[in-house]
Amino acid sequence: MKKILIILVMSLGIFLPCFAGEEQILPAEKGLVENIEYVDMENVSGGEQNQVKQEVKVKLLTGKFKGSEVYLDNMLTGNPAYDIMLSKGDKVILHLEPKVEFIEDIDDVDFFISDIERVNAIYFFTGIFFALLLFIGRRKGVLSFLSIVATVALIFFAMTPMILHEVSPIFAALLVCVLSTVITVYLVGGFNYKSTSAILGTVSSLCMAALLSVMAIKLATLTGFAGEEPMFLYTARPDLDFTGILSASMMLAALGAVMDVGVSIASTINEIHETDSSLGIKELFKSGMNVGRDIIGTMSNTLILVYLGSALPLVLLSNNIDLNKFFNLNQVATEISSALIGSIAILACVPITAIISAYLIKTKHVEEFNFNAEKKED
Repeated sequence: MKKILIILVMSLGIFLPCFAGEEQILPAEKGLVENIEYVDMENVSGGEQNQVKQEVKVKLLTGKFKGSEVYLDNMLTGNPAYDIMLSKGDKVILHLEPKVEFIEDIDDVDFFISDIERVNAIYFFTGIFFALLLFIGRRKGVLSFLSIVATVALIFFAMTPMILHEVSPIFAALLVCVLSTVITVYLVGGFNYKSTSAILGTVSSLCMAALLSVMAIKLATLTGFAGEEPMFLYTARPDLDFTGILSASMMLAALGAVMDVGVSIASTINEIHETDSSLGIKELFKSGMNVGRDIIGTMSNTLILVYLGSALPLVLLSNNIDLNKFFNLNQVATEISSALIGSIAILACVPITAIISAYLIKTKHVEEFNFNAEKKED
């Protein structure tokens, strides 16, 4: 078991740098809002649109000019989607744009308010999550924590660079999903036939999800631009395969639920075999299917609710638009297709994992028993 985990970690460590490229990250610093003055732009410019400008005094908290103070303008247009409403004492993220190649003084840099600092709240809830994970899960919680770190690392440091280097998003997502499944299942379930069965069932279902996602994009003429984020990405990287990125996102969204079903089916069949080793492959398969039928109702419902929850504004929009037009909107069709493909993958995972688990667990246990018996005779 330890050898396998070491191999997985080494493989992950070797795999990630292969796709590390030169990253161009826009510079940003933290600042503290010390004072705000409001200016009514309608009175100043005589325009028809009622705009308010916040003249903000910000103290830099990080960077080369830490401790310095800058005066910035923050326009308020009345649109809550784009306005950044600041108050005294807020911490903000500042975007920096150098005026000259070699920066020597604060006047050589233009500062812009990018957004309010929110990462502390994320740290707080992340801390609660991991504290409960470790307290309730104990050893399994620690292994789950490692699997989460590995999955996030694979997405950010393997799949993302691969896609940005114009590797097929579908191939990149499938490769990352396979690695994430192998690492997660073997870490949590141990290196055994039960875990191997869960991995094979999960990967088979994900391959089906990849194929179905491509079919859905072709049949429904999905563009891959179902929100603002793809459009922002298009302005920076119009060369990327956005329909492929959409397919990859469908696969990633289904991964967790499909993996959960695969592990549940394989664990159930293994426990049934441990309890009654006289049962054959057919009986174990039927038992796995019976448990799977109980699982698929709640898991499919869970996946649908996840998509509905994330697309709640779209659901509310359905009351203000003709339903025929609503269901044919690109964003709506994309969300529905994603939910259905994930649910189909869950359904397919049940019989696939059940038959693989029944065969592997039954036959391999028999082989191990015969092998041990022969050793005793010798």
